[in-house]
Amino acid sequence: MKCFEACYVNKKSCGEQSCRLWIDFPEDLNCTEIAVQKEGDMILRKTAERLHLTPSRIKQIENKAIAKVSKAFARLNIL
Repeated sequence: MKCFEACYVNKKSCGEQSCRLWIDFPEDLNCTEIAVQKEGDMILRKTAERLHLTPSRIKQIENKAIAKVSKAFARLNIL
């Protein structure tokens, strides 16, 4: 059983901070996977709240990620 599945089934917050899905947000059992399953699409404010960042910082991270993905796809089209 995967870490997030164990947390979900046991309804117990994850204490495994080394897990790549771990967040410091007990309301979602400290798990990003559970947060996404529970909330679905989240607005910047909700994401920022979970990550203890500002919505504008989340937007900056989002824009940088989109730029990286776009650049990677552009390189693939050339090859």
